[in-house]
Amino acid sequence: MGPTHMDKLDQHYPQALLAAHAPPCLSLYQPTHPTHPEKQQDVIRYRNLVKSLEASLLQQGGAPPEIRALLEPLHGLAHDRGFWNHVLQGLAVLRNPEGMRVYRVQRAVPELAIVADSFHTKPLLRIQQSADRYQILALSRSEARLFEGNRDALAEIDTSGVMPTPGAAGLDVPGAERGTRIYGATTAEGVTRHGTGGEQQFRDNETERFFRAVDQAVTEHYSRPSGLPLLLAALPEHHAMFRRVSSNPQLMDVALDVHPDDLSEGELRDRAWQAMLPSYLARLAALVDHIHAATARHAGSLDLADIARAAYEGRVATLLIDADRRVAGTLGSTTGAIRVEPSASPAQADVLDDVGEQVLRTGGEVIVVPSERMPSDSGAAAAYRY
Repeated sequence: MGPTHMDKLDQHYPQALLAAHAPPCLSLYQPTHPTHPEKQQDVIRYRNLVKSLEASLLQQGGAPPEIRALLEPLHGLAHDRGFWNHVLQGLAVLRNPEGMRVYRVQRAVPELAIVADSFHTKPLLRIQQSADRYQILALSRSEARLFEGNRDALAEIDTSGVMPTPGAAGLDVPGAERGTRIYGATTAEGVTRHGTGGEQQFRDNETERFFRAVDQAVTEHYSRPSGLPLLLAALPEHHAMFRRVSSNPQLMDVALDVHPDDLSEGELRDRAWQAMLPSYLARLAALVDHIHAATARHAGSLDLADIARAAYEGRVATLLIDADRRVAGTLGSTTGAIRVEPSASPAQADVLDDVGEQVLRTGGEVIVVPSERMPSDSGAAAAYRY
């Protein structure tokens, strides 16, 4: 078998994944491990999840030949050594008669194997949602890099062709300290060095032009389209200059006073999340207050059945879903009524998942929230449009 084709979650969520799909829809989620010795168990756990899918299909009356055809590419993935040697923190596999999508994700996901009429997407929503996502601009006199992350993961954004570089007047000095450049006026004889004061002023002017160009590129191509908060990571002496020239409304007041190269990616993520945590908690608290106020004037609800009907009618503006709870059952496609099953087996569909998808389809905002931050014990809370 050839190498497994990897799909990109940001290209598919939410439009492609929330579209109607031919059943049965198989959703497999598994935490994975990039390093030994934990990663040695990943394939074994994956095979067991595939067996769970097979048992669910048989229980639901599937014909053995059709089941074998449906599971064949999942079995093939188990044999792809290259794939298992390059896993991240989580794995999501979505399979139905139309095809299969495989996502490596930088966040641990719950271990689930579900067969239903639609894909189970709440773990993917939690990864893609904006509530805990942020971007980092790692900046020095000689380089600008951009990262995007959440509380669990951080990855560098490819800014090739977008991010500017320092002006051509800057010459790297071999053996100089990191970020040191000497600027001068180019003549036929080479570089004419300015006096000490003039050289420093020239450097500052060039740095300011570079910072201004970086700010414009980041604002236009990343901050404005994403709406994500932006953390600046730079040496303390560069913060004032960048903020003076920046017009980026997403630039946060808090920042990281460190040269980006002094931290590993994991350390950068941890420092960034500590900086982001107060604003994240404040946003969740404001959302909860908003939903309580809406509920008090009958423009919101903490009751799952009421929220499901409002979602079906396209009236939900903001929905909070409990990240750690599943409500076994289904959402009626023609009435919005929910049918709750007596147990919450991992193999059963999740009503919270269905309600969240319906809200997204009708233009609402869905935020997956830790259990301890939820304002209700129903698994959902919502504010309505009308």
